[in-house]
Amino acid sequence: MKKTYSTKTMDSPVGRLTLVANQKRKLIAIHWEKDDPDFDQPENMEEDMHDPVLLKTEQQLKEYFSGERQIFSLDLDFNGTAFQKDVWNALLTIPFGETRSYGDIARQIGNPKSVRAVGAANGKNPLPIVVPCHRVIGSSGKLVGFGGGMENKALLLNLEKTKTGRQKQISLF
Repeated sequence: MKKTYSTKTMDSPVGRLTLVANQKRKLIAIHWEKDDPDFDQPENMEEDMHDPVLLKTEQQLKEYFSGERQIFSLDLDFNGTAFQKDVWNALLTIPFGETRSYGDIARQIGNPKSVRAVGAANGKNPLPIVVPCHRVIGSSGKLVGFGGGMENKALLLNLEKTKTGRQKQISLF
């Protein structure tokens, strides 16, 4: 069977991540360690420790976690509906160390009544961390839903707050 997708795993402060790239040399997914291994997994996946896209992604994620990188420079290939892609592209505009509400994103994409749909699209983000869905919070300022777990959401937000000099730590409670 012909290899279609390359994968590589890496350890990180938020657990083991599985990186997935396609034949077009673009990053298509980052899976959390706790993800169901059969959930949204393309067929024809093969581990490739030398795939240049995955090596570049791993290096940039390491730089992000160490505080050396605030913006990712990776070729991404989104697989989703037009609405989901609009939401994911809007997430890419949230600056490092800042947050937005679901309502903010809905207004940004020109559909202010789509707050719940924005939340659903945010939850389907195939490229967490790189496409910073962790930067989306509830309108009350509280942390809400995150595929990587609320502890990891708080960890990512606190990492960014610390690196931008904002001292207020995010708490789960």
